[in-house]
Amino acid sequence: MWERSLVVSAPGKVILHGEHAVVHGKVALAVALDLRTFLRLRPCGERGLCVRLPGVGVVRSWDAPSLQALRRSFAADFDESKSPSAEQLDTLKEFAGIAAGASAPESLATLAFLYMYLAISAKHGDVPSVDILVWSELPTGAGLGSSAAYAVCLAAALLTVCGAISCPLKEGEPTARWTEEELALINHWAFQGERVIHGNPSGVDNAVGTWGGALRYQSGKITPLKRVPMLKILLTNTKVPRSTKVLVAGVKEKILKFPAIMNPVLDSIDAISQECQSVLEAMPANPSPEYYPVLEELFDINQHHLTVMGAGHPSLDRLCRVTASHGLHSKLTGAGGGGCGITLLRPDTSPLAVEAAKQDLCACGFECWETSIGAPGVTLHSCSSLSTQVLHALTES
Repeated sequence: MWERSLVVSAPGKVILHGEHAVVHGKVALAVALDLRTFLRLRPCGERGLCVRLPGVGVVRSWDAPSLQALRRSFAADFDESKSPSAEQLDTLKEFAGIAAGASAPESLATLAFLYMYLAISAKHGDVPSVDILVWSELPTGAGLGSSAAYAVCLAAALLTVCGAISCPLKEGEPTARWTEEELALINHWAFQGERVIHGNPSGVDNAVGTWGGALRYQSGKITPLKRVPMLKILLTNTKVPRSTKVLVAGVKEKILKFPAIMNPVLDSIDAISQECQSVLEAMPANPSPEYYPVLEELFDINQHHLTVMGAGHPSLDRLCRVTASHGLHSKLTGAGGGGCGITLLRPDTSPLAVEAAKQDLCACGFECWETSIGAPGVTLHSCSSLSTQVLHALTES
């Protein structure tokens, strides 16, 4: 029986450069966003499992005998090398009372939890009876990697309590992280959880959630960048809904229609990603202020390219205009067509300018966070290292 409480967190993600171009074989840079998802795990005797996800309205519990029967039938045809099968997911839906075609966040989050619990038990030994509560600073459905942060936290917690990975937090330490080998195992299982939620994910979001920092993605190959700096940003959600599928199709159509015009734009975005990678990797050893104007210019150029490709939206134009009026540089992040934008904050940006920009963005009906990118990946926390807000959220229920 597991006898101690755990608190685990994982970051969200933003695409810094390369959105849309990455679909066409170009380089994209993804960075860890220091808005985090937190998971608290407590032992709960022999009662079974309880999971609470207040952000999506889930409170579910299952007794030990029901879970044992489900575990036996699941383990019989479990193959770790394969994606979660439709038959397995149908069995889990039936067990959890989820309608066959359900795609709401609460249904997918419950399914991912059950699948990961059963698969990790089948591969690494029984997960004990535990009570899990998940709370997030990340908005859902905004392209910020909230489902991956959830899957990474779940993988880390479940693997720790079944003994597949160590519990690296020593007495008196505020935080701890796992070894490289253990992180690879966490990432593997988080990817399985992402497959339950998204079907065919790229693996970028869970890799960012696991390792943090920044990573380069090109044609299916994910490469973590060596040391990168933490950069302060404003993250703004325009709250304008969009369909990634429709936007990606629109960009593809434009490339097919005007190949001689659009292919150089893709090449330019590729060069922006590579130039940005060089700057980020040079910054930790030589934290000179001269890098910031380069990063700002890359933001400006890429934003214009993305608008040319058809990923812009009046709400994003407004975001860029508002921040420019305060001397700040912004670009969309992700699919575009609304959604979120990021604004770079130099270390010497005055707090008054930041506050004024935030007020003007909120006056547009947008939601705004002052946060950082290049954040640490999945982390184990002592309660003393948590903010009052996080502690309150994790002890609410």
